[in-house]
Amino acid sequence: MYRTTITKAYRPLATRRLLSTTARAMAGGDTGSGTSRPGGTRSGDAFTRRETAAEELYIKQEERAKLMAIKEKLSQQKKHIEELEKHIDEVTASSGGQGESESSR
Repeated sequence: MYRTTITKAYRPLATRRLLSTTARAMAGGDTGSGTSRPGGTRSGDAFTRRETAAEELYIKQEERAKLMAIKEKLSQQKKHIEELEKHIDEVTASSGGQGESESSR
């Protein structure tokens, strides 16, 4: 009796089976696994198709946000270039028209 209690106490945790720590692996026909189908994940069940559509929508929204940020930055740069051109025109006009004029460009 004493020997069994000692061996149970010193048994490593790896040999004990705890229900809360067991890993669950998806089998081939489980919901969400598209590997068993001929078309792969694209021909999966409704959950898989809905998840794929949601991911594609998210990607499109992120790309759109990035493009809008680039467009805003481009408009700011265009505005800055216009301000610089105005300044150049003012400087050349006040110095008596020396330098490159608009008609010769």
